[in-house]
Amino acid sequence: MFDQIFKKHAPLMVGIDIGSHCIKAVLLAESSAGFRVEAVAIEPLPKGAMKERAIQDIEAIGRVISKLKKRLPKGSHYASVAVSGQTVITKMIFMDVSLTDAELESQIAIEADSLIPYPLDEVSLDFEKLSVNEADPSKVNVLLSAARTESVQARVGALEESGLKAKVVDVESYALARSVDVLYEQLPSDAYDKVVAIIDIGAVVTLISVVQSGKTLYTRDQVFGGEQYTNSIVAYYNKTFDEAELAKTTGDLPPNYTFEVLAPFQTSLLQQIRRALQMFMTTSGHDQVDYIILTGGTALVEGLDRLLVDELGVHSIIGDPFANMEVAPKVDRSVLNRHRSQFSIATGLALRSFSTCHI
Repeated sequence: MFDQIFKKHAPLMVGIDIGSHCIKAVLLAESSAGFRVEAVAIEPLPKGAMKERAIQDIEAIGRVISKLKKRLPKGSHYASVAVSGQTVITKMIFMDVSLTDAELESQIAIEADSLIPYPLDEVSLDFEKLSVNEADPSKVNVLLSAARTESVQARVGALEESGLKAKVVDVESYALARSVDVLYEQLPSDAYDKVVAIIDIGAVVTLISVVQSGKTLYTRDQVFGGEQYTNSIVAYYNKTFDEAELAKTTGDLPPNYTFEVLAPFQTSLLQQIRRALQMFMTTSGHDQVDYIILTGGTALVEGLDRLLVDELGVHSIIGDPFANMEVAPKVDRSVLNRHRSQFSIATGLALRSFSTCHI
């Protein structure tokens, strides 16, 4: 079934990243040099539409996606979207290597009750057969993903409100990891075989995915993001939240802001990243991370990449998923240039158009 869905000439999917404060859309096509950006768009969300990565107002989300759709080619009918947060569970399990996909699916359905801490009639399951287990060649590593069905259906419903059909519902941390495929060229030539952490710092949640040689080694969500930075500006300078958001991007802040707001936020963010990387190394057996890619709107906080180099001693960059892509003439260059680092998850979702895997 999946081979039929993802044939070379199958319709392209728009990657739709539903964030805490805005929704991003990316449409890619294949070109002779790799990929071509066909469309990018970003729209803010009304307050209250999302709460802690959960959709609160499906119709409001649908209206925002409808605005995005107007900036996409008219033939755009399919989309990939992602779930995240505490309602999403991913586990590595080990199954007999001789099982076919159909047998594997039946066996996982039998064993899922002991693997998933939610009633099975409330969750949606998928799996991806990975590599043969190195320690026991009679077993195959299988990535099992589960999400609360209500979370999946909310995203599917929001897309339907806009006239788009959900072809894929992915997991955000894996979509983020997939975007590294188009970010490697920003790193030294040995990066593919090294341990690379991509850290997406959103408004409310920071996602961490660690990859090596095309494999996702580790993922983690942390409730920390640019909203704390904005709230500090609100508290110190008696601004509204919207005024503080604008001040962050325009730099219209007092000279002492560097010491009162910026430095404390940088310190807190550094602590969050350091803790996440230490947890990865503790649980994975790896003793270092070789490269860090920062994405998300908060990645553009002044001097953050340099701070990680100085404090962690790790080569760190601001990720631009479009840096080495051809760009179609109709793409809004101002949107692309201003928000490049915010499109990594949407890009990872758009890349599902060219992938035959489940996850």
